[in-house]
Amino acid sequence: MERTSHDHNFKNLLLDFPKESLNWILPDATKKWGPIWHVEFLRQEPKKDHLKDAHVALDMPILFYFEHKKVILWLVEFQEDKDQFSIHKLGRYTLRLMEDYPETLVIPTVIFTDRKEWRADVDRQIDMSYNQTNLLHFEYLYIRLFDFYARDYLHVENPVVKILLPKMKYEPHERIEIISQSYLGLFKLVSSSLYNKYIYFIDIYSEIKEDEKQILFQKLQENKETAMLSEYIKDLGRQEGNTLILAHLASKKYHINPENEGLPQKLKLLSSDELLELSGLILEWNTYDKVQSWIDARQK
Repeated sequence: MERTSHDHNFKNLLLDFPKESLNWILPDATKKWGPIWHVEFLRQEPKKDHLKDAHVALDMPILFYFEHKKVILWLVEFQEDKDQFSIHKLGRYTLRLMEDYPETLVIPTVIFTDRKEWRADVDRQIDMSYNQTNLLHFEYLYIRLFDFYARDYLHVENPVVKILLPKMKYEPHERIEIISQSYLGLFKLVSSSLYNKYIYFIDIYSEIKEDEKQILFQKLQENKETAMLSEYIKDLGRQEGNTLILAHLASKKYHINPENEGLPQKLKLLSSDELLELSGLILEWNTYDKVQSWIDARQK
């Protein structure tokens, strides 16, 4: 999966579940400062050191306002490839945010999401001293999902945890159960639109194969309480096929790149009846703007 796609997927997780993400990663925050009463996403690009520099991936810090007047700025970076991580880049960005928000506690956090053993660790801190003077010290909150045992989190009632279960550590023989618990746990906690959105996230990052999915469906069917979920997921699979066809049709007619337009993700949030109606409209309308407006109107 391309880096931009990976960043986009995980940033969406924070956009949809900011409080749940904070409660899992920083559980002491609400104990110290009371309930969260406001969340603000800072969609700003940090200044570049040089014009030729690529954009910085860390472009979604989140401000949390607590009941007891405390404000924190949570800076989260997701890293699937640890070799792409730069503690110096993170440090520069943290300092800029501290300068922009001098009264706010900035908490840089890096969540490493790859499921493999590491031969070498990443840089955890920067230290520089002269004689007895500590000239510089910087570190960040380090979270590695593969250090978490999935079985220990099966009963945590948090949608973010349910979504990320397959990225945690488990034994090979536990794999089907872990993915099943991810499906089922999320189904119980979120709306159908969010479930439809994040079941694909689970499939992508668990790298589930078709034969594994059939085994999983069979296990769900055997239990009266989960049989309905099995049929629901199968229906989503059929709907996924329809969305791919419509995205392809739109790309050919309007000469667009569906991924750049975010079309596949938007189509997944439409019902079967809406997809059927849209197929006729694509054949009828000559501009993509009409299609985009029609889809957006149904997702407000």
